[in-house]
Amino acid sequence: MILGRTERMVARRYLLPGRGEAFIFMVASISLIAVSLAVAALIIVMGVMNGFRADLFDKMAGLNGHAIVQGYSGRGIADWQTIADEAKATPGVTSAIPLIEQPLFAQVDGRAEPILLRGMRLSDMRQTIGSKVKAGNLAEVTPGSGNVAIGTGLAESLGVTVGDSISVLNPAGQSTPFGTAPRIVSYRVAATFEIGVYDYDKAYVMLPMEDAQDLLLMGNTVGMVELRVTDPDKVSQILAPLAPKVIRDGVLVDWRQMNAAMFQALEVERVVMFIVLSIIIIVAAFNILSSLIMLVRAKTRDIAILRTMGASRGAVLRIFMTIGMTIGVLGILAGIGISLIFSVFHQDIVDGIQWLTGANLWDPSVRMLTDLPFQPDFPDNAVIIGMTLLLVFLATLYPSFKASSTDPVQVLRYE
Repeated sequence: MILGRTERMVARRYLLPGRGEAFIFMVASISLIAVSLAVAALIIVMGVMNGFRADLFDKMAGLNGHAIVQGYSGRGIADWQTIADEAKATPGVTSAIPLIEQPLFAQVDGRAEPILLRGMRLSDMRQTIGSKVKAGNLAEVTPGSGNVAIGTGLAESLGVTVGDSISVLNPAGQSTPFGTAPRIVSYRVAATFEIGVYDYDKAYVMLPMEDAQDLLLMGNTVGMVELRVTDPDKVSQILAPLAPKVIRDGVLVDWRQMNAAMFQALEVERVVMFIVLSIIIIVAAFNILSSLIMLVRAKTRDIAILRTMGASRGAVLRIFMTIGMTIGVLGILAGIGISLIFSVFHQDIVDGIQWLTGANLWDPSVRMLTDLPFQPDFPDNAVIIGMTLLLVFLATLYPSFKASSTDPVQVLRYE
């Protein structure tokens, strides 16, 4: 929108408070604040939702891979080496990791907790949790050492630290003349780790593959083969050639099937939050509409004088549209600034509010992740900014056309 020098001067004059116009200026300021808060709220919420999904996916994929070959009916996979070799030979597959995963119980001094026992090769274990060790030494977890690594949440629940012992109970023990005798093995905690997903940190016990096979009486079999691919979004296409080759030993399941309900719920929540918070932007646009209507009514005499001095209807239209769009653009810029501040200090802000209120705003047992994630998505932000500009533009149309249609003869008849 190209404005002449006179039009810019008039628009600038109307944006600043004049004598007797403090109320109109206050309404316009409230409109600006409303737009900034609405834009900031929508960008922040979308950033948190995107960050939550991305962070959760990264942590889950880092521990569980992008797909698994699972043995039928809990039966172990005996020919796992062949499956791993065929998977690695498949284009797009970056790794194939054999592992054992079994829900069991651990107890310490009469305190019992459900656990998820995971047996892995040492190289795979160190690659998976080596950078996430919080205490102890993962190098001490070796075959036959009787050492294990456990999640920090589980260590807290059992009340153990590095150097303490835990007893792992396997109900499916050896058969005796008097029935099946549960198998109980004591392990020393050599290290604690934190994945960042509460459910994992509260359940996982990791130990060498050989020790897990011995505890579960599995021989040389494994429970599954974990697969990682180059592009998780195309996991089905990448693994399609592999599925017929493993059908004899197990079923191929990708991350979408394993976590379909969770990620679908996150996507629905994301869409609903976007719609709900978009209503705030609509309300902010109505604030701009009301402030412009008040300004037009207050400046009716000025508009009539401008018209008699030769100002065209288009000039008046441009002046008031510029005023409304300026309020909207300044509000958008302020909202972007607020969201940038939040993106840098989001965890500090949450910690500060928790300290002031004494409330736990981010309980890992409820939110799953230990820290508040934030990941801005530029296409989403572009949609938010574009939608706000469009709503502000539409809000300026009626009062601007009303101002441009002012009849100077009727207004100045009795002046």
